[in-house]
Amino acid sequence: MEGGGQRRIWEYCWIALCLSCFLCLGQQASAQIRYSIPEEVKEGSTVGNIAKDLGLEVSSLVDRQFRIVSGSKEELFQINQENGFLYVHRNIDRETVCVGSGVCMVNLKTMVENPLEIHYVEVEISDINDHSPSFPEKEQRLRIFENTLPGADYQLQAARDPDSGANSVRFYKLSPNDHFEIRVRESDEDKMPVLVLKKAVDREITTTHKLILTAVDGGTPPRSGTLNITVTVLDINDNRPVFNRETYSVTVQENSVVGTLVILVNATDKDEGSNSDIEYSFITLNTKVHEVFELDRITGEIRVKGEVDFEDTEVYKLDIQASDKGYPPMSANCRVVIKITDVNDNEPEIEITSLSKNIPEDSKPGTVIALVGVTDKDAGINAKVICQLNKNVPFELKPSFKDNMYSLVTSGRLDRETDSQYDITITVSDLGQPSMTSLTTLSVQISDVNDNAPEFVINPLELYIMENNVAGSSIISVRASDRDTDENAVITYHIIRGDGTQSDMASFLNINSETGVISALKSFDYETVKTFQFHVLATDSGSPSLSSNVTVNVFILDQNDNVPVILYPVSANGSAEGVEEIPRNVNAGHLVTKVRAYDADIGYNGWLLFSLKEVSEHSLFGLDRYTGQIRTLRSFTETDEAQHKLVILVKDNGNVSLSATATVIVKVVEPKEAFAASDVKNAVKDEEENHVTFYLILTLGSVSVLFLISIIVLIVMQCSKSTDCSSKYLQEANYDGTLCHSIQYRSGDKRYMLVGPRMSLGSTIVPGSNGNTLVIPDRRSRRESGEVSAH
Repeated sequence: MEGGGQRRIWEYCWIALCLSCFLCLGQQASAQIRYSIPEEVKEGSTVGNIAKDLGLEVSSLVDRQFRIVSGSKEELFQINQENGFLYVHRNIDRETVCVGSGVCMVNLKTMVENPLEIHYVEVEISDINDHSPSFPEKEQRLRIFENTLPGADYQLQAARDPDSGANSVRFYKLSPNDHFEIRVRESDEDKMPVLVLKKAVDREITTTHKLILTAVDGGTPPRSGTLNITVTVLDINDNRPVFNRETYSVTVQENSVVGTLVILVNATDKDEGSNSDIEYSFITLNTKVHEVFELDRITGEIRVKGEVDFEDTEVYKLDIQASDKGYPPMSANCRVVIKITDVNDNEPEIEITSLSKNIPEDSKPGTVIALVGVTDKDAGINAKVICQLNKNVPFELKPSFKDNMYSLVTSGRLDRETDSQYDITITVSDLGQPSMTSLTTLSVQISDVNDNAPEFVINPLELYIMENNVAGSSIISVRASDRDTDENAVITYHIIRGDGTQSDMASFLNINSETGVISALKSFDYETVKTFQFHVLATDSGSPSLSSNVTVNVFILDQNDNVPVILYPVSANGSAEGVEEIPRNVNAGHLVTKVRAYDADIGYNGWLLFSLKEVSEHSLFGLDRYTGQIRTLRSFTETDEAQHKLVILVKDNGNVSLSATATVIVKVVEPKEAFAASDVKNAVKDEEENHVTFYLILTLGSVSVLFLISIIVLIVMQCSKSTDCSSKYLQEANYDGTLCHSIQYRSGDKRYMLVGPRMSLGSTIVPGSNGNTLVIPDRRSRRESGEVSAH
């Protein structure tokens, strides 16, 4: 009744709220109706004509969008807008929708528009008897002693029925028997069944009673559920277990495998049933016993569980208790003595003391490295040991006055550079059967002593540098290695200075004492110095320090830094200009004159080429680009000029070529005048040519001497380095007015050749040779000019 009054109050509140909203908005209205349906009705079943109950026109339901706007999440109900009926949309299980036995209500909120109206609908879901009472378990077991007095009660499982009201559990009934009855104890609307002993039981007559408890609900027709009850009558425990021996004694070998049977203890009980069932257990409080042995609680078997070690414990004393399962239980005790027999199961133990991990490599034989002690937990012959070292180590073991004590000493000379570390393995074996062995490895480092001088991988070194190098720039880096380590391998470098004379080029060099990088303090000139030698001293930082030196042979390579010098023609004032007279009747190919030039450079830098820079008549004169010879290309005619000017350009073949010019004035005279003037001209020319020849011979002599000195130095250096002295230094075979140079440098397997020959028109340059190697064709292909090329 209280619930109905509260609902009415709630309805009145809603009506008042809706009326207030209607007064405020003018177009809103609300109403509330209530329906009731049983659970489990078919989907589509009609609940009620909601449109009629609310006074709504059926024809306007679609236009006004009559619908449910809120309710249960499962959408249990829907409105048919065609006829205005509220129908069941989904299957309804009251026990799922509402938990408990109270009233099950589903609240729906409906709405129509134009004008807006909100209506509330309550649908009560009534219960049907669709569930039977059930117990949590199918069977319940009880144990009752045979001396239990009548009136004793025992709580049983209560049945549960999801239905509510009259459909829930109403009463319990017990299957017919002479000793038990059922009573119901109500608590919080639950009916709890209690089994009551109405007559004493006797185990000797009946040991087990089988009962059936039935729970019945109040539905029509009623539903029921059953619980099987098994009551076991327990025996009274009035007899104590008895061991067949008070003390057990047994011997077990150590290292017995896990699971080995040690002994079987046995006790008996005159009672029956559980009162005669015996369980065995340890009484010993020593936890070590539980780690080594285990006791089967049922059979009384004692087996090995863990490690049996004679050196740890020689005798185990175990107290065993036998208890029956009576209530209260009764027990008896006995003692088990287990003696352990020894076997050789301990490896020798090695102890290292006073170990010197770093030994100088100059230590003398017999130096003590460490003290070695050996122990064995076994006794007698099992404790006797033999010690050995691994082979091929310069160490040995010397026995001490005390048993199983040894000294580890050096037995030979040590060399850190050969072996910087030794792993010494000490193997110890006892004399037991079977023998047991243990080993240990010592790592001994050999410390360094400064007994190695720095070494240069290549000695002597050959350095090729171009002339005109930048003063102050590095030219070479020397590097020495020292087999020693740490400070003994720290190397400093110094240049060994000479007497300080002008020929001592070491004074123009500077070296970084730490890196060995050598810098030139001056720019070298090939035309002044072509080769020189100096020495570098490498010194380590050991005490005392050791040192060694390396010889560096320096070869200066030529650059194109000299301009060609015109030797002929040369006028009286020193300019490169001359006058030549030739008869008008000469034929084509007549040699007019020859331009002679000289270049102080060598190779391609000194290889000169001639070309006509300026000529008054191109069809009349021709110039050989290699020899400098000027010849007529045709005979003279009456219309040809009597005087011609030829400007000849002489340039070398350097990367950036240098050049000079010479001017030749050719005068064409009548044959008689040419013969008349020839005598006077020859006399003057002979004198001039004598002077030119003298200077030319002097120049050639100086150059030849320099080349001979260079060749001799190179041959001596190469022969001192190896027996292969096959390097040949080429000289010019013939001189026809143009000076050319060629020289070869050989370093190991590499040969460098710088050439600058006077080539004929048939000479060719080998492809891929970088322009440094010339191949001269067969002599038969040479021109008839009588030229010889240096090669």
